[in-house]
Amino acid sequence: MIYRSIMRAGLLLLGFTAISVFFVSLTQESTKEQIRYNEEQLLIKRLGELVDSYDNDILQDKFSKHINLHGLDQDVIIYPAKNNNETFAYLIEHTYPNGYNGDIKLLTGVDKGNNLLGVRVIAHKETPGLGDKIDTRKSNWIEQFTGLSLSYPIPSQWKVKRDGGVFDSFTGATITPRAIVTASFQVLEYFSQHEVE
Repeated sequence: MIYRSIMRAGLLLLGFTAISVFFVSLTQESTKEQIRYNEEQLLIKRLGELVDSYDNDILQDKFSKHINLHGLDQDVIIYPAKNNNETFAYLIEHTYPNGYNGDIKLLTGVDKGNNLLGVRVIAHKETPGLGDKIDTRKSNWIEQFTGLSLSYPIPSQWKVKRDGGVFDSFTGATITPRAIVTASFQVLEYFSQHEVE
């Protein structure tokens, strides 16, 4: 008698589990395209914030390159910005692994003279109210990178002020700003020494 009721409860639980898994996977499958579309729209917005005078299909012209950047072997995605079929800038999608809460996915614009067009965050897990100020929806802190290069500021000053550099950090959060400063400098340094294409 007890054995039969345990079996019934087990079968009932198995049935509920199977139905739940079915509906979760159905929901995941039905939202996959919408999530991909939303991510692409955010990327297009971020690309447009860094450079808006290109006339090529920048998403169609993208290519990937396997490099060691930020101490990490990774495939970076590079979007060439062109005018009249001439590339004048590259927008590099890369991952910096040492944020306060892990990876920070960035988009960094670099022109042919190796000057920063700007830096934008695509995805992060930084602490809300502290480290999330790297996001342009929260503050304009990240806009200070536009126009900088390896010679301005000089390499020894590519640090937050707390470390003897020229970049402000956030009250209560130094690791996240330090990560963005380091990532930006390392992208400039890498592409000054290596061919982009």
